Amino acid sequence: MRILVIGSGAREHALLLALQQDPAATELHVAPGNAGMAGVATVHHDFGSVADPAAVTELAQGINADLVVIGPEIPLVAGVADDLRAAGIAVFGPSQAAARIEGSKAFAKDVMASAGVRTAQAEALNPGAAEEEIEGVLDCFGPTWVVKDDGLAAGKGVVVTTDRATAREHVDAVLAAGNPVLLESFLDGPEISLFCLVDGETVVPLLPAQDHKRAYDNDEGPNTGGMGAYTPLPWLPAEAADRIVTEVCQPVATEMVRRGTPYSGLLYAGVAWGAEGPAVIEFNARFGDPETQAVLALLKTPLAGLLNAVATGTLAEQPALEWEEGYALTVVLAAEGYPAAPRKGDVITGADRGGAAVLHAGTARNGQGELVSAGGRVLSIVGKGVSLADARENAYDTLSHISLPGSHHRDDIALPAMRGEISLG
Repeated sequence: MRILVIGSGAREHALLLALQQDPAATELHVAPGNAGMAGVATVHHDFGSVADPAAVTELAQGINADLVVIGPEIPLVAGVADDLRAAGIAVFGPSQAAARIEGSKAFAKDVMASAGVRTAQAEALNPGAAEEEIEGVLDCFGPTWVVKDDGLAAGKGVVVTTDRATAREHVDAVLAAGNPVLLESFLDGPEISLFCLVDGETVVPLLPAQDHKRAYDNDEGPNTGGMGAYTPLPWLPAEAADRIVTEVCQPVATEMVRRGTPYSGLLYAGVAWGAEGPAVIEFNARFGDPETQAVLALLKTPLAGLLNAVATGTLAEQPALEWEEGYALTVVLAAEGYPAAPRKGDVITGADRGGAAVLHAGTARNGQGELVSAGGRVLSIVGKGVSLADARENAYDTLSHISLPGSHHRDDIALPAMRGEISLG
């Protein structure tokens, strides 16, 4: 099977490494890729834009791809999967209409309301909203305000704050950019990321994970695309994960079929587990980053055949998934200035030393052939172990030998879970 992966981050690097382990994957390609992927796949750096359906389809046809796996959300929302399907190419990723579950938070709220799925109360403000309307909506929320850009923001368009002035500032910034903004009630309880393979009404969950969104230790600093993750969750009983599928993912999949826009691909449910059980924070229409790096590290089921089954509508015929025993943990090494203004071009050393897996995200080669930073989240270090402590030690030991001037990372990934500080109440 000749497979083309679309994307350039550590998530796509993780996908390629997992696909490489499947004998069914005879040839791997990636576009646009990054400096760390050359040993795994043929890298197409200059093919065009991942958001250009025609360019992606032309590349897939040019290499005679049997399957295209779309990593990021932007090409999905742009309709890349639709063009590929129209050209007769199997694709892992939802249609443009179905990808609105991530592309529009207002649409996602409407789907959840129809499906009877618990989520935060929300009110929308549109560009041009009057002063009185804005202040009136702010009055309806608090003491913790959750302010979201209604569109795509790569995990960084959300402000959660107890300061009304900060909430108002983000409202004004989103509206000034010409985008709708959503204010939500705050959902308490630990957060859980659950990935589900979805083929119409067939829903197959992967291992639940937990992401660390804030930039700094102790959940301080701004929201980011994610600074680390771990799986499985020692504080989450198996029946709790099953309940998320039953109460959240399955009803949404059924509702999408009812609407005539069946879902095909990866449905990512981000939920908070409060006193009444799981409630949805958001949906994503693709594998999440950095959770994917940890989750796929433990998957034993061959990935190429699994993704192809979703793409070809045969997921229901697949056997139960198999997983390695133990834990996996991802730590993100971020460039100086991330998430606001990441610095690029700094030389990275020690990334090829060995130990835990080092997955590339924002990396490139300079004129001297040196590995340099080329984005905000630069590397994902993935450790595994029989215990969460072992996985942490594996990841952080490898990270300690990597040098990137001005870089930062969190030292507390999974520490609250190890200390027994997380529970469902």
